[in-house]
Amino acid sequence: MPNQLNILISAGPTREWIDPVRFISNPSSGKMGYALATNAQKRNYSVTLVSGPVHLQEPKGVNLKQVETAEQMGKAIFENAKHADIVIMCAAVCDHRPQEQWVQKKKKEAFPDEIKLVPTIDILQELGIRKKENQILVGFAAETENFEENAKIKLKKKNLDWIALNDVSQEGIGFNADYNKITMLSSEGKKVKFEYSTKEVLASNMLDLIIK
Repeated sequence: MPNQLNILISAGPTREWIDPVRFISNPSSGKMGYALATNAQKRNYSVTLVSGPVHLQEPKGVNLKQVETAEQMGKAIFENAKHADIVIMCAAVCDHRPQEQWVQKKKKEAFPDEIKLVPTIDILQELGIRKKENQILVGFAAETENFEENAKIKLKKKNLDWIALNDVSQEGIGFNADYNKITMLSSEGKKVKFEYSTKEVLASNMLDLIIK
């Protein structure tokens, strides 16, 4: 690893608009991604943070790029991944978007019973395809069942070096919480468990593990 690491981190949710007042999204708060960016900056790394819509203070010393949709996030990520030694995809990117977006607000009486959805770009999959030599790619797996099985499938399918597995079905951890517990799985078969801690502590532990 070079002395001056360039780290790219994504955080938060994306929004996929139905009309000017309605959108599809998820409960991601961005806290884990922002904790990673803050900790990496304290280590004097060069940090770019691509963030969806969140209610968090901008980390000091970080190159923050704010986006809203999956398409916008993909564009920002791919542009900055070219120069990154480490890419950590912590964002909860929406898997689907409405096929049709209405320019004007759809009145309740005229709102359809069904909305056709189409897949958004799979940013992590594309990063795995484009991964440079010696670049470290880290993904997250927010699961509610078959935890390790699903995470290992994602790890291999998306050509990741590490995947951070967390159980979002448990109350008080995961989405929008200040605490979490994470199991790290590597492409080399390593398994490291980080027990219930603040996301700041977990961020430090994760970076210690990834950057060796």
